Amino acid sequence: MTPLGARIRQLREERGISLKEMAAALNVSSAYLSALEHGHRGKPTGFLLHRIIAFFNVIWDEAEELQRLAEISDPKITIDTGGMLPEATELTNRLAADIARLDAEDLHALRDELARRASRKR
Repeated sequence: MTPLGARIRQLREERGISLKEMAAALNVSSAYLSALEHGHRGKPTGFLLHRIIAFFNVIWDEAEELQRLAEISDPKITIDTGGMLPEATELTNRLAADIARLDAEDLHALRDELARRASRKR
């Protein structure tokens, strides 16, 4: 599941809206919407994302959050480490090999540490 897919599902469930009802309102198939929620589809087009925002009738802050989540919700990311340090290639390969074995706590810790270290370099 992607961050955007999890948030869409949460919004749907909070409002008591079925997958089928939302899909019909957005004029997409329920199979597509299910795949989007489960992370089997990449981020939606900007047009569809705006329709999702309008469908939920969310305020500006929440609309911006949905847009931010869409940007970080590509389930099939490719990382090109060509020209980078050898450690970058090693890290990406280790992450690719081990990410499925990490739990939510580990993933949060890695994400937060990476953000902390990257912000120090700016």
